[in-house]
Amino acid sequence: MTEPEVNFADALREVAQARNINELQLIEAFEQSLAQAYTRNVEPDKRIEVHLDPQSGELEVLVVREVVEKVEDENLQISLADALELDPGVEIGMEMEFPVDREKFSRIALQAAKQTLTQKMRETERNVVYNEYKDREGQVLTAQVVRSDNKGNWFVELGAGEAILPPREQIPGEKLTPGNRVKIYLKEVRKTPKGPTILASRADERLLDYLLKQEIPEVANGIVEVKAISREAGQRSKVAVFSHNSNVDPIGACIGHRGNRIQAVTGELGRERVDVILWDANTRDFIRNALSPAKVGLIEVQPEARAATVTVTPDQLSLAIGKGGQNVRLAAKLTGFKIDLRETAAIQDLDAAMQQALQDEQEGRETGDTAKSAFDALFADSKPVHTATPDDTQE
Repeated sequence: MTEPEVNFADALREVAQARNINELQLIEAFEQSLAQAYTRNVEPDKRIEVHLDPQSGELEVLVVREVVEKVEDENLQISLADALELDPGVEIGMEMEFPVDREKFSRIALQAAKQTLTQKMRETERNVVYNEYKDREGQVLTAQVVRSDNKGNWFVELGAGEAILPPREQIPGEKLTPGNRVKIYLKEVRKTPKGPTILASRADERLLDYLLKQEIPEVANGIVEVKAISREAGQRSKVAVFSHNSNVDPIGACIGHRGNRIQAVTGELGRERVDVILWDANTRDFIRNALSPAKVGLIEVQPEARAATVTVTPDQLSLAIGKGGQNVRLAAKLTGFKIDLRETAAIQDLDAAMQQALQDEQEGRETGDTAKSAFDALFADSKPVHTATPDDTQE
């Protein structure tokens, strides 16, 4: 069967190059599909093998029969006596191949092979997409917005594949337009019966972390470390930073001259507000910083329970809670502590009260324990007003 009318090897090679598919895998898929189609539609009871030479393009369809002493199935076996007439060197247990005439490649068999081959090509392409993006999970990529569906999902083109942005991974209120290019966090790549599903996100905290590294050199080179991020996409985020160089102000480095650096970050996130606060190894100080811009009073920490009680004066209460509880909710997520806010009416000037208590202790007017007790008593008349935990979600 030399000099075939159609050089299948050349045709498959062109398809493989055009679709970025492994040529040998495509040839193997073609051989399997043609064997299945020929068996199913022409000679269903026989064992068929197909071989395509990738160099010459020679295509062979073979009926394979086993050499046996006594034939029980003429479709699958040949007697030793008959086999010896064809090949004196055969022995029992060997297999013999009998080429099929080209004319027997009926149209229905080739059509079935074409359909099966199309499916194999689709599966191969899906595997290419899965393998390419599976290793890129956790990366931030630039994608082009393609379309949306009636469920509120947006789809973005990555290059070789398409990713889905479900509503929960979108920035609330952000208007996406087909053709626009946006940065997405590649959250998950998984195989499904319909092909690979690539889950993208613009609401993930790690997208914000990436943008900080992109826009702030001190974060990129490790001088300033992002210790924690809490985010409510499209509205507000808190970022806790720490400097490994005493000469570098971590908050100033992140904000930049006239806010240019942090504005570049927020610009990519639909003008989401990003609060940069100072991380502190001392839990009380970290919680205090996390609740900014509110100025809070006494903080009692229960490390084992990962909980803290924070006393707040009436004039700072609304700032501490934030709109819809957002400020304290983000602070709880940032620190990993449950935060109970308690309102006190005993102090009008918190800074003055703290200074007075410190002065009393230094001047020896009271013993250390008595001075502390006197200061703590300033907050004694308080009532619980709000609680937030690290697991709280936006209402």
